[in-house]
Amino acid sequence: MKRSERSPLGWYTIGIAALFLAGFFLLVLFGALTYRGTVRSQNRNYEARLLTAYLTTAVRANDSEGSFRVYDDPAVGQVISVDDGDSGFAFRIYRYDGHLVEDYEEGDSALLPDSAQIIGETETFSVERLAEGLYAVQTDAGRALIGLRSSEGGGAQ
Repeated sequence: MKRSERSPLGWYTIGIAALFLAGFFLLVLFGALTYRGTVRSQNRNYEARLLTAYLTTAVRANDSEGSFRVYDDPAVGQVISVDDGDSGFAFRIYRYDGHLVEDYEEGDSALLPDSAQIIGETETFSVERLAEGLYAVQTDAGRALIGLRSSEGGGAQ
């Protein structure tokens, strides 16, 4: 005669294997979520530092005697202007339509915000003179200190 009785050992084995697989899938899921959060945080940090790093680099790259000045434009507000040597052209950085933009035109010409290159998004852009040759630029990304190696040009107006 055949025995129709089954051993519970098979069910225990299947249960333990299912528990192991569920734990493995949860571990993979939590790892993926943690990785995604880390990458998001890294991207936010990168984007925040992009504006401030660009500002300081643009000024430092063209820092020469009398090349830096800050002035107020009635259409866009504060403008950072850095002359490009003796060419008569200047890099001009300002806020327009929710973006920090830069144009490269003759230093005394009118601003061209519609054709300017977008650097990044910001709702805040203010420049404050802290001391001779030291400026603080405030954007949504934070505060950047710009120290001039040479003498100032027109200075803050």
